[in-house]
Amino acid sequence: MSLDLRYPALSDLKARARSRMPDFVWEYLVSATGTEAVVPRNRAGLDRVLLSPAILEGAVAPDLGQTLLGREVSVPFGVGPVGMSGLMWPGAEAILARFCAAQRLPYCLSTVAAAAPEDVGGLAGDMGWFQLYPPKDPGIRRDILRRARDAGFHTLIFTADVPGPSRRERQLRAQLTIPPRVTARMLAQVAQRPAWALGMARAGMPRLKLMESYAQASGPTGSTGHVGYQLRAAPDWAYLAETLAEWDGPVVLKGVLRAQDAARARAEGVAAVWVSNHGGRQFEGSPASIDVLPAVRAAVGPEYPVIFDGGVESGLDILRACALGADFVMLGRGWHYALGALGAAGPDHLLHILREDLAANMVQMAINRVAEAGRRLGLQTPPPDV
Repeated sequence: MSLDLRYPALSDLKARARSRMPDFVWEYLVSATGTEAVVPRNRAGLDRVLLSPAILEGAVAPDLGQTLLGREVSVPFGVGPVGMSGLMWPGAEAILARFCAAQRLPYCLSTVAAAAPEDVGGLAGDMGWFQLYPPKDPGIRRDILRRARDAGFHTLIFTADVPGPSRRERQLRAQLTIPPRVTARMLAQVAQRPAWALGMARAGMPRLKLMESYAQASGPTGSTGHVGYQLRAAPDWAYLAETLAEWDGPVVLKGVLRAQDAARARAEGVAAVWVSNHGGRQFEGSPASIDVLPAVRAAVGPEYPVIFDGGVESGLDILRACALGADFVMLGRGWHYALGALGAAGPDHLLHILREDLAANMVQMAINRVAEAGRRLGLQTPPPDV
């Protein structure tokens, strides 16, 4: 039976991944903060965006390729950074880096991934982006930037929306530590997931390789109290300016939810802004990312690059974001659902799902490129005040 018949949508991959990941891993991947209200808020915001179909427009030939920050990419979406990616599936960072190089999608490696820049930079080809959680020590910052650049990463993501740790109650209930502490409870969960367990036995239990190289690890701590948090700064605009001066290449500011911050970022020399509420993992009071996207686009003008994430689950969601001003869309959890469901074959199948869904909806809308989605923006329920 073909993968399309068994797993025709991202939701199918998510359901299978749930059955193949240990419970503590699943809780880390899907959890948000507080009552997790941001997750359904992101979904509801996307569902409010309606797009008009078109008739009698003749043949349509969707072209999904585009240029992003000076490089050609094959589709208008990529692989966003996920902390401890290698915990979700053994070797996740290397699998995703190779996949992105082959398919020409941006691959974003997190500062708190289970792999260091040197481990995966060469695998990503010219598709490597490095996501920086700003460290307090400027010497550590400069060394991290040097290592990322020497490993082949050309675009820096400056994540600004994590000034301190959040309380992720769901992770606390799961008794998750980073790196994972081996307990009887954990071993019982692992024993029920043989594919994950076998892969992890080969790869080794994941650790925060990059950040632990700058600190003497004191052993496992809470999932938002690990060494990565201990070394992080609460950056300001002056810190951003220093980073811009130290990085030779485009810098993307991630975590933008206010129009005035987007406008200032452009004025400061940031190459692109990334509209994101961190998947609901940092601040439960955040608006849906999609609800602030039009104001951010208006603040930076029509030509400035705007990247988006926030609950995207389909090609239609990607078109919704593009209709409201995004140039490019990132997914994080989705690629890890795919890995959990199908292992190394998962990312290729998710790419197929999203590409096919994008093309099918573009035909209905009679548009050849995602940048044309805005002209098919239909009536929609007004978002809440943001």
